[in-house]
Amino acid sequence: MRSLNKLKRCHLIIGLFLILLIPVEGFGKEKKPLSVGMTTALSGPARDLGLSMRRGIEAYFHHINLQGGIQGRPLHLLALDDGYQPISAALNMRRLTQETDVIAIIGNVGTPTAKVTVPIANREKVLFFGAFTGAKLLRKNPPDRYVINFRASYEEETSAMIDDILDRGVKPEEIAFFTQNDTYGDAGYSGAVKALETRGYQQAKNLPHGRYTRNTLNVENGLLTILDAPVEPKAIIMVGTYTACAKFIKYAKTIWPNTLFLNVSFVGSIPLAKALGKESEGVIVTQVVPHFDSMLPGISEYRHLLRAYDPTASPDFVSFEGFLVAKIFVEGLKRAPKKITRENVIDAIESIKNLDIGIGVPISYSPMEHQALHRVWATEIKNNEFVPFK
Repeated sequence: MRSLNKLKRCHLIIGLFLILLIPVEGFGKEKKPLSVGMTTALSGPARDLGLSMRRGIEAYFHHINLQGGIQGRPLHLLALDDGYQPISAALNMRRLTQETDVIAIIGNVGTPTAKVTVPIANREKVLFFGAFTGAKLLRKNPPDRYVINFRASYEEETSAMIDDILDRGVKPEEIAFFTQNDTYGDAGYSGAVKALETRGYQQAKNLPHGRYTRNTLNVENGLLTILDAPVEPKAIIMVGTYTACAKFIKYAKTIWPNTLFLNVSFVGSIPLAKALGKESEGVIVTQVVPHFDSMLPGISEYRHLLRAYDPTASPDFVSFEGFLVAKIFVEGLKRAPKKITRENVIDAIESIKNLDIGIGVPISYSPMEHQALHRVWATEIKNNEFVPFK
């Protein structure tokens, strides 16, 4: 009898063990992560931009994952390094779109890289969302279905610069340009030229225009081009990365100490200020997000969640932009059907209307409007800190 009871107990234990091995949806089984891709500069002269953009995205994804993810699925950012090199970016983009199951590409950094990655996104029919570039090639009319932007364009940034310069009494012929010799530099330069022509100055294309090669610090020839101009520049509009622009400004300030130096947001404000050191005073940078020290609720949330994700990280404009890009993207995921696909996530984002993300500007999209913000905030470096430029 004892042997029989012992045998029954063994059978019972074995049965319970086998039951536990059976996968049950929602019980003891983790759902597959929802993967999102990114190819960006994690090395090279633009690495601070890529690292900050990734940090901002991951800070918000981390917050969402602590709340249970999207439909119970944790968000995973697969970020690949392209070193701000188009060839590497194209290889990464093909890998992400063809060899992984990423639902979208988010937060890529750079115009030269976008020139090769946007066509791949369109061909592979995968969303290219919130890229850190204001180039026109991402802003077609009507828009590409697979390209959706967050930030204002370079044309809008440089137009704001022209308004500020002319309001300060600078004459159009006293303006010069220093730009990166590629599609990024071209985008900012053409926007400024268009702004001047719109205001009645038809000789904008004849203004001095110095250039330098991407991923180098060879700024001397660009400086000489402006130095050889017949009119001394009172304002220089710059479209480059922080390393090259810092070197140029240091040289140029020894020649023109009272000249205004104006940079577009892609320069990377905090790295630029650090690179300039004591030469940073009075340098102007246009921003496409509000200042990260303001009292807006979206900024308070950003600072809190950034600290929770990485207590060693300092707030900056770039990671704040990445944070907002992730926040809007997650809103799209929440609106998507239960079975999220590369197609229906686009439809979901296009359905966003007057979304309050806590920055004082409502966010709206539609099939014909693929850019969330058109506003520019100008800042100036004073005592090694960024303050609103007036």
